[in-house]
Amino acid sequence: MDILSAATMLFLIMDPLGNLPIILSILKHVDPERRRKILVRELCFALLILLLFLFAGKGILSFLHVEPETLSISGGIILFIIAIRMIFPQAGSVTGLAAGEEPFIVPMAIPMIAGLSVIASVLLLSTQNPDSLVELSAAVLIAWGATFFILMFYNFFHKLLGERGLKAVERLMGLMLVMISTQMFLNGLKSYMG
Repeated sequence: MDILSAATMLFLIMDPLGNLPIILSILKHVDPERRRKILVRELCFALLILLLFLFAGKGILSFLHVEPETLSISGGIILFIIAIRMIFPQAGSVTGLAAGEEPFIVPMAIPMIAGLSVIASVLLLSTQNPDSLVELSAAVLIAWGATFFILMFYNFFHKLLGERGLKAVERLMGLMLVMISTQMFLNGLKSYMG
């Protein structure tokens, strides 16, 4: 997988446009001057987590005795479920924060930006391409950078697209993720059978 396609896949899974309304609702009680600082902090935590799993992924999987095929199949299933939720969103969102409480790592860095599906995808990419960690780091940085840009200019994107536009983009991203998750599942199944 080349850098651009890996970055695109990771960006779609991070789903910054889909997460935008949730992030706005989390930060609405926070002082406007603090919002950017919180966003930068949470995005940096998410990047560190993704890079940790990228470089330590093979060691983590071997410690847990998990085969790459298992990761590919389970990652495909998780991505598929997330894609279905993006296409058919549930009403309401549980953030786990009290009104006015400032997020710290949870729920913004994990699971919104560096969620289980992104971590599973990074693990899968690092185990399938152990000699391409520099290129995969670039892919993570590109996806993270695009997410960073969208979230830092959340007001612009929210005004530009509106609630309906954000929902439409999220559903489109969900449709693309269905294809990616199905391919990931089939690749894992093919490797397991072969």
